[in-house]
Amino acid sequence: MSLKYSVNETGPRIEQFLQQVIGHAGFELTFKLEPGDQTNPDFENPDLTVKFKGPDVEMLLTNRAELLLALELITQEMLRMHSDDHSRISFDANDYRAIRIEELRVSALAAADKVKRTGTLFRFNAMNSRERRVIHIALRNEHDVRSESAGAGPQRGVVIYPASMASIPDLPPLPGPAHHAPGSDRPRFGAGGGRGGDRDRRPGPGGGGNRRPGGGGGRPFNRGNR
Repeated sequence: MSLKYSVNETGPRIEQFLQQVIGHAGFELTFKLEPGDQTNPDFENPDLTVKFKGPDVEMLLTNRAELLLALELITQEMLRMHSDDHSRISFDANDYRAIRIEELRVSALAAADKVKRTGTLFRFNAMNSRERRVIHIALRNEHDVRSESAGAGPQRGVVIYPASMASIPDLPPLPGPAHHAPGSDRPRFGAGGGRGGDRDRRPGPGGGGNRRPGGGGGRPFNRGNR
């Protein structure tokens, strides 16, 4: 796929915007625009990456990189990017993105093994579309389970089912996201992602399903606990 956002063409607009935001907020941060990082091409394949450094970089990574992802989103809004293109521009600090992708991948495989052993579905905590996509991709070669996205808005997460189990359309709401003290949430997965947005279904033997990256935890679910 050809580049749509380049350092030379899009970079000056991003640089001007971020300098204003950082200056008004009083953050001690510097940033550098680089061609997209291809470290994890199966999961992320951005055209352009913005990497942050400086004394306040830990503030960007607190609460699962909440501020980093917020800066990324408002920059995308400033550029009037379509949501399908959001994965083409990636913000990063201290290799957060690569660390988070690996964390989600390992969590997805561990959850799939648990589902195979117990025959019970496993439900991840709510997460964004990029993270859900990481989980779906991580499980795409698992034939004994399938993953689906469930919930709406900020409550949307991933459920892993045994391949032969029917989907449960009325799962109870997930608890709200937990917030931690500044600096307590070191690089954990925040917003991973790749082109094409949020793939909500991956067919598996015994039924369709969708895989999604899980954010920081999940739990088995029994029908009797609804």
